[in-house]
Amino acid sequence: MSTAARRFDLVVNPTAGRGRAGRILPTVTRVLNEALPGVDLRVITATATAHAEESCRAAATEADALLVMGGDGMAHLGLNACAGTTVPLGVLPAGTGNDLCRGLGLPLRVRDAVAALTRDRVRTVDLARVQPAGGGVRWVGCVVSTGFDSRVALRTAAMRVPLGPLAYAWSALAELRTFVPLQYRLGIDGARRELSSMAVFVANAEFFGGGMRAAPGADVTDGLLDVTIIHPVSRGVLLRLLPTLYSGRFVSHPCVERLRATEVVVDGDGLVGSGDGEPLGEVPLIVRAVPGALTVLG
Repeated sequence: MSTAARRFDLVVNPTAGRGRAGRILPTVTRVLNEALPGVDLRVITATATAHAEESCRAAATEADALLVMGGDGMAHLGLNACAGTTVPLGVLPAGTGNDLCRGLGLPLRVRDAVAALTRDRVRTVDLARVQPAGGGVRWVGCVVSTGFDSRVALRTAAMRVPLGPLAYAWSALAELRTFVPLQYRLGIDGARRELSSMAVFVANAEFFGGGMRAAPGADVTDGLLDVTIIHPVSRGVLLRLLPTLYSGRFVSHPCVERLRATEVVVDGDGLVGSGDGEPLGEVPLIVRAVPGALTVLG
């Protein structure tokens, strides 16, 4: 990729990673300017979600590339701005989870991500296109959640006291105290199923919750969604399964069912939808695999 007379917009949440993003921003900016001398690098800091979203969408229409630095929330905004366009997205991971980088095979350290951005590597990956019941379209890079996992993700996002990597585990234990199996109505490539489940993951990439694996081995270039169903188990069994989500070994338990599909409709009673840890809206959710929907740098 030629860097001559190009504009790159870097949208940064300076509070990400307990303020780490803001502290390293001057160094990151300096290194990028030195490595990309023909690029007009414009830096926008945004602590408010609305400002960050607006800045990302503006970059996707005005700039030659969008770079985002922050946590998974910032990465999610950048992904939604660039999805379905030819504008490439570069992610500088400065949060605590960095699941999108894990799932898309991008560097997990800012230093390595900066170096990757200067190597002229561009590729396309699949995304999950989600239509909530309330209308609109959301794009998800990793996992669409609606059960126990979704409630934990939303509880984590609402935490007022930052716990870093321990946040998801703490929220999972808190949610487990009162959680009971949920009733699902699924459509998997047109085949309808009704079932009780602890969680149904609809995954484009495998990671969620700061390194947990919802769908071990999920391929972001195969044009398919990976569906993982955890059938009802006791709270004790679920508690024992939680740590194995990090290794992916949980999929060997008899309560776990795995499928692949191009379209999944998720509906049911008492379900709360989230994607990449962000609220998605009301069910039913229509989730479709869209091959090559995102161009990534690095």
